[in-house]
Amino acid sequence: MTRLSPFRWWHISEALPIEEDLFGAERWSAGMFWNELANGHYYLAALDSSDALIGYAGLAVAPPDEAWVQNVAVRRDAQRSGIGRTLLTALLAEAARRRVRSVLLEVAVDNAPAQRLYAAYGFEPIGVRRGYYQPSNTDALVMQAELEPARESEQTKNG
Repeated sequence: MTRLSPFRWWHISEALPIEEDLFGAERWSAGMFWNELANGHYYLAALDSSDALIGYAGLAVAPPDEAWVQNVAVRRDAQRSGIGRTLLTALLAEAARRRVRSVLLEVAVDNAPAQRLYAAYGFEPIGVRRGYYQPSNTDALVMQAELEPARESEQTKNG
């Protein structure tokens, strides 16, 4: 059974082999993860029943109403089991809670499975960043979804 928890510094060492396997030369370094956490970005860890990291995802909110999905990664042996969807759903819920109206992300133009996942959640292509992923010089498709911010409670509205 998978559970989500806040991604913490001690998850970084478990994230690095996942990065290496999934992204090779374009993987994130430990320093990049440390920087994300130090900047207060919203990160989640997907943990298995033994608390091993099997996936993670991050969201950077750019006030007042924009956010960027920084990454969504699931360990290869745990893919196609709904973990990526669970992580993305949680990121979008957090974005809505923070009254974000527009969520953006970059995805490699040759990563059709990820593009299908994002499209299923309302993301649409809005542009291309040429040579975004280095060192492969792979283009990134920029995708955007418009959100309905979380509703205020009735007490807040009436009070």
